[in-house]
Amino acid sequence: MSSQEPRAELDARYSDPEASATPWAEAETRLAAAELFWISTVRPEGRPHVTPLPAVWLDGALHFATGPEERKARNLAANPETVLTTGVNVWDKGYDLVVEGAAVRVTDDAELHRLASAWEEKYGSFWRYEVRDGCFHHGAGHAYVFAVRPRTAFGFGKGEPFSQTRWRFGR
Repeated sequence: MSSQEPRAELDARYSDPEASATPWAEAETRLAAAELFWISTVRPEGRPHVTPLPAVWLDGALHFATGPEERKARNLAANPETVLTTGVNVWDKGYDLVVEGAAVRVTDDAELHRLASAWEEKYGSFWRYEVRDGCFHHGAGHAYVFAVRPRTAFGFGKGEPFSQTRWRFGR
């Protein structure tokens, strides 16, 4: 769990009267358990780019990996602002999460070793990475690793009661 508790606000416009704001600790548990995320970045000319990827929640940030020549890595080089989403693909049950923040590249080998262990623990041996030269290495390829610390996050409770929580972080 993160050391700084964000301010949680229930948006009554999109919430049932009996709904309450979701505690951030519950959102963190959901982020840690989620297997698939969708990342949204912006191309240099301003068009959006969205693609699915696995991510790991560790030390108050979502972490993901991408090859340096992939579109999302090139987009982030020009504009680090990104959105990561996860949830359930039905409208009346489950919980969706949206995390907004800047993607910062992780290059410290000790931190990358911790992240590589977290990836393998979460996703299994297929996701076993070697760490060297500030990158993850898997087979013949290598990947940059990024961390996104939430600046703002949203939670959408679906079903009875419907709710929308916004968490604002004081960074």
